[in-house]
Amino acid sequence: MGSAICICSRGVITIENKRYLFVQKLGEGGFSYVDLVEGVHDGRFYALKRILCHDREDRKEAMHEVEMHRLFNHPNILRLEAHCMIEKGSKWEAWLLLPFVKKGTLWNEVEELRDKNRYLSEDKILHILHGICLGLKAIHDSGYAHRDLKPTNVLLEDDYRPLLMDLGSMNHARIEVTSSRQAMSVQDWAAQRCTISYRAPELFNVESNCVIDERTDIWSLGCVLYSMMFGEGPYDMIFQKGDSVALAVQNNISIPANNRYSQSLESLLASMMVVNHVERPYINTVLSQIEALVPIVDGQATTRI
Repeated sequence: MGSAICICSRGVITIENKRYLFVQKLGEGGFSYVDLVEGVHDGRFYALKRILCHDREDRKEAMHEVEMHRLFNHPNILRLEAHCMIEKGSKWEAWLLLPFVKKGTLWNEVEELRDKNRYLSEDKILHILHGICLGLKAIHDSGYAHRDLKPTNVLLEDDYRPLLMDLGSMNHARIEVTSSRQAMSVQDWAAQRCTISYRAPELFNVESNCVIDERTDIWSLGCVLYSMMFGEGPYDMIFQKGDSVALAVQNNISIPANNRYSQSLESLLASMMVVNHVERPYINTVLSQIEALVPIVDGQATTRI
């Protein structure tokens, strides 16, 4: 897994025999921190994600995220540069070294525009959406689902190429539920790992005899598209007000009246946000719908961004 040495007085760390200089903190979540570091060997900047592991189960989950990254070498999925597990007293930290993307997340872009009372153009939305779908297709084709797709888990390169990140919630695409006990287990897992305002309806009240499949991601993708179009997710405000998201997602999505976007884009959004997951399209169908709206050259959407 590589070795890591923290030389705190000099702000230097070593991962897999390469040294990195600590630059600054970038952010933190409930159980993880992200630092900006610079490679001594190449002068490039990286994001170092440090996951706090309190017990063996935490370490297992951190290694699961590493393993999910290792499955992919795709232009729309954030790659893992290196990793290691280090001991800190009675606890451990999993260190994941990732490329640093200066532009930030899709949510940063959406929020910045919204604050200026502006919105993404349809061409730009289609360009970003197409890239997200290519990344999702790679995940789904490998037999997995992302399970926590949201604007803060999509990075944007300077050319607006999206990169899917935070693969820790990924699991097998198809989950067969055959008992009430198993249903409750899946539901509890979703409550912990799938962001509530982007969570598919079938994960709020899991039936005791059903199949959960990768189309949970298609619902979340619809929420991401909605946020690009209207500056916030369709259920963000419901959650912030303390109202029931679980109840709200049982009704058909209401698309705000606007003159910014075509009927075709609104129809694409509606097709993804179907409450009954068996009526939702798979990723290949969504890609075909997007590619019908924009020219495609060498497998990439070509839009004026």
